[in-house]
Amino acid sequence: MKIKLLVIGKTDHKNLHQLIEEYQNRLKHYIKFELEVIPDIKNVKNLSELQQKQKEGTLILSRLQTTDQLVLLDDKGKHFTSVEFSEYLQKKMNAGMKQLVLVVGGPYGFSDAVYEKSNGKISLSKMTFSHQMIRLFVIEQLYRGFTILKNEPYHHA
Repeated sequence: MKIKLLVIGKTDHKNLHQLIEEYQNRLKHYIKFELEVIPDIKNVKNLSELQQKQKEGTLILSRLQTTDQLVLLDDKGKHFTSVEFSEYLQKKMNAGMKQLVLVVGGPYGFSDAVYEKSNGKISLSKMTFSHQMIRLFVIEQLYRGFTILKNEPYHHA
């Protein structure tokens, strides 16, 4: 299985970018992983929230293969402990899927079309985090999940 994290806009904080790269490098020892950045939409000041979500949604959906399983990072999604998340990853791998695509949406969330196409939603917290920070949190939790599955000492319950 391969995991792709789709995000809108580049990470513009240097220190955050370095941490994301560090966890990406750690993660590649366990699974094929790709962070794909969809460029920010131009002239968003002239767009309504709905129009921006629709444009981002079109870009998100255009990046998917027919066999991909799309899971949205959404505040209304399912909550996991880190151990439960590792079990979720194991089930996905056992199911034999080719690619799990996790998506961090834009500032206003996802379009209806993206919600309709999704195979599930995951929430990392009931708190709101910046879209920049979520990238790091997701990659770190993926890494933590695989160290749990390998019974390695990174995660201390």
